[in-house]
Amino acid sequence: MTIPNESTPRTREELRTTGETVVLVNPQDQAIGTMEKMEAHRKGRLHRAFSFFIFNSKGEWLLQQRAHDKYHSGGLWTNACCSHPRSEESAASAATRRLQEEMGLYCQAKPLFHFIYRSEFSNDLIEHELDHVCVGYSDQLPAPNPQEVANYRYLTTAELEAEMKRSPENFTVWFRICFQQVKDKLAALQQTA
Repeated sequence: MTIPNESTPRTREELRTTGETVVLVNPQDQAIGTMEKMEAHRKGRLHRAFSFFIFNSKGEWLLQQRAHDKYHSGGLWTNACCSHPRSEESAASAATRRLQEEMGLYCQAKPLFHFIYRSEFSNDLIEHELDHVCVGYSDQLPAPNPQEVANYRYLTTAELEAEMKRSPENFTVWFRICFQQVKDKLAALQQTA
């Protein structure tokens, strides 16, 4: 599946290197090495990632609009934050850290599940991630980092489902893939509580 990149086009030189590394993994989530982030995305190597979903006390989903000049999926709506753990850092610890860096919020991340997906983007980058999904709850208002986040908003589940049905192209591929599973797992947890 090729997903259009709505962000400002970047040259191959700009996409060459960031200096950041990602943890390469096998399908069982065992680390098998590290690789520079952009190289891993050019080669489509499976690497560890996380997606952090935040809910307020009303049960609304906190969404962020990715900054328009992100290396892919710029301007699209997604979960509160997502990124890659550092070596020797758990996905939950990385999610807690990164939420502060992107959204100016502190919220302890709780692991929920993980999944693997692969998606090709129009700028020749490939996301191939073992994505650890975490959840958290906070009524603190975000103070987004404008280098990472263009905007944010809260939506009820019904509002979010209606918008995703009407305009799925406005959401990141990983959000569209795991949204229903997040919703179902949280509902199951509420039934057992």
